Amino acid sequence: MDQTKVLIMGAAGRDFHNFNVVFRQNPHYRVVAFTAAQIPNIAGRLYPPTLAGPLYPEGIPIHAEEQLESLIDAQQVEQVVFAYSDVPHEAVMHKASRAMARGADFRLLGPRATMLASAKPVVSVCAVRTGCGKSPAARKIAAILRSEGLRVAVVRHPMPYGDLAKQAVQRFADLADLARAECTIEEMEEYEPHIVSGDLVYAGVDYERILRRAEAEADVILWDGGNNDWSFFASDLELVLADPHRAGHERSYYPGEVNLRRAQVIVLTKLDSADPEQTRSLRESLKAYNPAAVVIESSMPISLTDPEAVQGKRVLVVEDGPTLTHGGMSFGAGVLAARKWGARALVDPRPWAVGSIRRTFAEYPHIGPLLPAMGYGPQQMCELEETIRGVECDAVLIATPVDLRRVIQIVQPTCRATYELEETGRPTLREVVREFLEKVKAHA
Repeated sequence: MDQTKVLIMGAAGRDFHNFNVVFRQNPHYRVVAFTAAQIPNIAGRLYPPTLAGPLYPEGIPIHAEEQLESLIDAQQVEQVVFAYSDVPHEAVMHKASRAMARGADFRLLGPRATMLASAKPVVSVCAVRTGCGKSPAARKIAAILRSEGLRVAVVRHPMPYGDLAKQAVQRFADLADLARAECTIEEMEEYEPHIVSGDLVYAGVDYERILRRAEAEADVILWDGGNNDWSFFASDLELVLADPHRAGHERSYYPGEVNLRRAQVIVLTKLDSADPEQTRSLRESLKAYNPAAVVIESSMPISLTDPEAVQGKRVLVVEDGPTLTHGGMSFGAGVLAARKWGARALVDPRPWAVGSIRRTFAEYPHIGPLLPAMGYGPQQMCELEETIRGVECDAVLIATPVDLRRVIQIVQPTCRATYELEETGRPTLREVVREFLEKVKAHA
C-alpha cells in the first residue's frame, strides 16, 4: 500500500492530538516525525509506541523545528501538518513556505476533523491569545455549574512535558496529585487553581481516553483551553475571551481568529485596565468578524496579600511565563499591582538571570523589567529559584496562578497578587450558562 509520508509541526499538545485522532490508525499515512517549538525540552524525545499504536511499534521521533528542511529531504516528506497555536498569521505562512520550498504540501486540520464527540454536554473556554484570562473564566463557570447541582470535570488543554507514556491520562483531585505527577510550574499554574476551587481536573496526551474517563465522573465537561487553540471536544457552548490590551491580535493570530469567528459567546476581559481606544478597536473587530456572538463585558480586579510589602519598595515582579513569552505581553497583573500599590521601582532581574532564564530574555526581548515564571522542568525551576535569589530587591511580588512559594524557595519577603473575573454589565456568565442548561434539558 502506498503511504503518504507526513511530518507534524507541534509543541507537545495539538500535534499529538491530531496524530491520535487523524493518523494513528490510518494505514494510508505514515507519520515519520514530529517537530517541536515554543516549549523547551521537548525535542529529542520519542512519542512512545504505547501511545503511537500498533502501526508505529518503534514510536515516532520528535525533532527541533529548526531541522524541518533536512527532515523533509531525508524522509521524503509529502505533507507537513502545522499543529500548534498562538502564532502570527504571517509566521504560519513563512513556515508553509519553508515546507513547500522543499516540495511538500502544507496542511492545517480543522475542528471537524479533530474534535471528539462527548456523550455529556460540553462547555469550552478558549481565547484569541494566550493570557486573556481563560483560567479565571473557567473557574467561574465551573462554580456556576456546581451551584446548579452538576458534577463538573475540567479537562485542560495538554501540557505533557514529562514522561509521555505515564502522562497519557492524568487525573488531579487534590494538590498531592500534582506532586505525585511531578508537575512543572506551567502545569501547576493551570491545574492548582481549579483544584483549590474544588474542581476535578483531567489532562494528558490521549484525549479520547481522557474524555471517556471524565464522562464517567461528570454531568458536564468543561474544556479549559490553552494558548489560543480551539477545543479538542465538540462543544455545545463555545466561549472565547478577547483581551483589548492586544487589540488587533484577534484577527492576526492563528488560530485565535478561528475562535473569534466560531464563538457563541465572546467575553471581553480586562476592561478596567485597557486603553479606551484599544477597547473600541476590539469592539469593531467583534462586529466585523462575529456580529451574532453574545458579548459579555468584564474586568479583572487585582488583590494583594500584603500591600505594605510593596508600597514604597523596590520590587521584583514575577509574572505568568507563557503570557509574557509566546503570549507577547510586556506586563501582567503583577506590574499593575505594583503600580496600584505604590512600588518605588520595578527591579530588572536580567543582570541576575542564569541558564535558561537568561536565554528566555534573549529569545523574547520585549519582556521588560520583570521575571517570567519559567519552570518547564526541574532544571529550569532551579534556575528560576537561583535567579530570584540573586536579585537585589526589597520584596518579590508573585503574580502567577500557582503560589511559587510552595514549589521553590524564595528568601526575600514576598506578597502575592491574585485576580478574578467580574462581569461589568449584562448578560452575565451565570445568565448565559443557565440559558445553555435550559436548552440541554429541553433536548434531553
